[in-house]
Amino acid sequence: MSSSMGRLEGVTAAVVTVSDSCACGEREDVSGPAVAQLLQQLHFSVTAREVVPDDSSKIQDLLIRLARDVRLVVTTGGTGIAARDVTPEATVAVCDRLLDGVAERMRSEGSKKTPFAALSRGVCGARGSALILNLPGSPAGAADSLAAVVELIPHAIELLSGKTEH
Repeated sequence: MSSSMGRLEGVTAAVVTVSDSCACGEREDVSGPAVAQLLQQLHFSVTAREVVPDDSSKIQDLLIRLARDVRLVVTTGGTGIAARDVTPEATVAVCDRLLDGVAERMRSEGSKKTPFAALSRGVCGARGSALILNLPGSPAGAADSLAAVVELIPHAIELLSGKTEH
């Protein structure tokens, strides 16, 4: 894993917390700051942090905007099975391609810690040259999911940049 970490140096990232209660100020956002801190520890340059309600069109608009500006957009929240959990659908709607294996890996690794990981519907995809990754809403689940796939990110971003010679 450490060989890929150097390739993350300065890669721009944005963190989006998807939560009705955080967006309206009823609850403090703890997952977004935890994910941003982890990304910074991994040498990403976190250039944006946003909070958006569980509203598909607002999530889509934000993902589209952020994908123009950064190479990695990480969402936290809205990946469960409750009626308001629409992050995966919003992400699918804006992605050019889906990376099913990345989401499968997050769930597989998460299942080693909790059976509830199987209930996460988070997806991963590409929009233009940006990677979009859905993480669960809990700080621990988000951190574990990101850790499960972080070694894949440098190569994915290189491929999205057109560096396809192996």
